This record gives sequence, structure tokens and C-alpha cells, in this order.
Amino acid sequence: MKLYAMTDVGRKREVNQDFVYVTDRPVGPFPNFLAVADGMGGHKAGDFASKYTVNTVLEELEKTPLDKPEEILRNIVTIANHKLIEVASTDVKLEGMGTTLVAGTVIGNTLYFANVGDSRLYLINEKIRQISKDHSLVEEMVRLGGIKAEEAKNHPDKNIITRAIGVKEDVEADIYEYRLKKGDVILMCTDGLSNMVEDEDMFDIVKGSRDVVEAVEMLIEKANSNGGRDNIGVVIAEPLSDEVSVW
Repeated sequence: MKLYAMTDVGRKREVNQDFVYVTDRPVGPFPNFLAVADGMGGHKAGDFASKYTVNTVLEELEKTPLDKPEEILRNIVTIANHKLIEVASTDVKLEGMGTTLVAGTVIGNTLYFANVGDSRLYLINEKIRQISKDHSLVEEMVRLGGIKAEEAKNHPDKNIITRAIGVKEDVEADIYEYRLKKGDVILMCTDGLSNMVEDEDMFDIVKGSRDVVEAVEMLIEKANSNGGRDNIGVVIAEPLSDEVSVW
């Protein structure tokens, strides 16, 4: 598996609240692990929330007694949510913080991942497809037929999310199981990429890049050249590649 992950503060923000993590080494029962999180809150609270959540998930993975990937993902998200709420109650500067989370693993030729919030997971092969579903007010409006998908892209309420880690006592993660095929590329990102770069442009950049490193760097460069209005977090994996390289 070839993996690369990177964040960038963007052109408008002072603090980077995005956090990414990849490894091709085992973490608990998972043979590899990928995660992207987009924190929200005060000046440093969002920064803390995203990093703390991913680190908590990693710690819980190492000691989970469960063995089914879907159950493991659901459980570690639940624990991370409770722990983030708990730590927020100890420091007034951390009150009201939260984070999105997309986190998963590839076992054999199957991708398992959990999603909370509006960070995304795309699969790229002959085309680009968003596999995850946004937990956002605008996406709910699209699903209910209130607005069209084209209108959602520039809607003024686009940044209002309906689910996040650390906001409510109970959080429901969407859990996905997806069978991969040769040539599939996994792209995980925060909305600092998906709001600034069209899906078709993401596809062209990934397909036109020499490797995962260049793809990630060029995606971030494109988001910044389009305005860079938010932090940008990107993970790219070629899960069924014969080569192994984590940069």
C-alpha cells in the first residue's frame, strides 16, 4: 500500500485545525489505518479536538477486545466522543469544541471506514465517487429535495454540520464496508479541499500525478490557488498497490 498525508493552514486562517494520520503498520487488530479530522472551536480548541480525537482512536484500537471491523470502528468513535466531551469539561478554553472524523482501514481488498461530519472519502478509478455522506444542513436539504445538489455547492449554510465528535453525548457514525478493485485510489479530505476544488479537478490531479506524494501536494496547491479559505487536510492511499511506502 502506498500512503501519504498532509495538512496545510491555507491562505486565510491563522491556526491549522485539520489533523491527518496514516500508517501501513498494524494498529491493534487493523493492519493499517487512515484518518482525517477537521476540528472546530475557539482559537486552539479545534486544533486540540482533531488531534486528540485521532490519538484517542489509535489508543482505543490498541486495546479493543472486539474483532469485527464495523463493531471496532463504531466502538472507538463512541469512546473518542465521550473522552472529548470529558476533557472539554475540564478547561473553559476547550468548551464547545468538536471535530469531524473519517477513519478506516483496508483489510485484504475491503475498505472499512467510519464517518462523522462533512469531511469526505472519495474513491478514484475510472471516475471519482464520493462514498461518504456529508452530515451537513445543506446535504440534508438536498436529500429532502429542498435544494438541488448544484445549489448546495455555494449555499450560505454550507459549513453548518449536523453531526460531530464531542458535541453531544451520543454520536452516530456512519460505518461503511466497500470492496476495492485493482487501481482504486482512496482520497480522504476535509472541506478545505472539497469546498475549494471541484471533484473533476481532483480526479485530474490524482490521475495526472506521478505518485501519492505529488498528488497530495498538488491538491493542496490547487485549493490554495483557488483561494485557500480554510485549512486543508488530505490523505491519499493506493491500497492494492504492490509497493509499500509511507512518506
